[in-house]
Amino acid sequence: MVEAVKRLILCADDFAIHAAASEGIAALARAGRLSATSVMVLSPRWAADAALLQDLRGRIDVGLHLDWTSDFARAAGHGLSLRGAMLRALLGGFDRAAARAVIERQLDAFEAVWQAPPDHIDGHQHVQQFAGIREALVEALQARYPATGGAERRPQLRPYLRLSTGTATDNRFKTRLISGMGAAALARLAGAAGIACAPALSGIYDFDGSAESYAQRMARWLQDAPEAAIVMCHPALHAEAGDEIGPARAWEYAYLASDAFAQALEGAGVALARGTAGGAGRQSAQLHCPA
Repeated sequence: MVEAVKRLILCADDFAIHAAASEGIAALARAGRLSATSVMVLSPRWAADAALLQDLRGRIDVGLHLDWTSDFARAAGHGLSLRGAMLRALLGGFDRAAARAVIERQLDAFEAVWQAPPDHIDGHQHVQQFAGIREALVEALQARYPATGGAERRPQLRPYLRLSTGTATDNRFKTRLISGMGAAALARLAGAAGIACAPALSGIYDFDGSAESYAQRMARWLQDAPEAAIVMCHPALHAEAGDEIGPARAWEYAYLASDAFAQALEGAGVALARGTAGGAGRQSAQLHCPA
């Protein structure tokens, strides 16, 4: 047996996108197979599905999956296709004031249901790092969640941020493209503001293959991800009609729920952990502000 010496955050994205995802994520978290999830608060399911996470409060990180590109975002009046969002980010960036208003509304929607700030913030299709959005996000966090409090109360811990920076060994085009959309710029802004970040992102693939190939990929991600990195996943109990990555969600769930995954964690010497913004001690990864 390899001693668990590396702490990683395994985060299930897209909580509340549909029932199969919410139920699958909650089941995996109860089984200790996840340490974080990111919530799509624009989904009409969020208020009801939050009940699935109540008994997990304090055991996993529950964060905001900032959304500009889903059908929910389009229904809310600010949504774009991923291509459209990328083009806007590259051709001058999002209007900062408008982006700030969208971010505040999504934070309001999270807190109204969860009755607490998010433990972390990332983005659906990595929009948290797009030009205009990243500046507005850091400004909103500075204003909304003061870094220190008075002597009479415990200092407020800010949510930590996901940096969509691939691991050193991941040179795939998709990973380079995701990182190139602003991961380094968000790191600089967060560092200057004293906001902690997870140092790298793993779990990137094209949602192709099979359960067997996913197991092989996970073994590589566990090996290559540095301490305190996020490994993202997108599990669901089963494929939902109309979900373009539904088959991948189903095989991800099946693998993460299996004995084989528990053995992979042990073999890689990995312990699943929360971020320090949400917890402390041995069960938390030690996140830092970027230099």
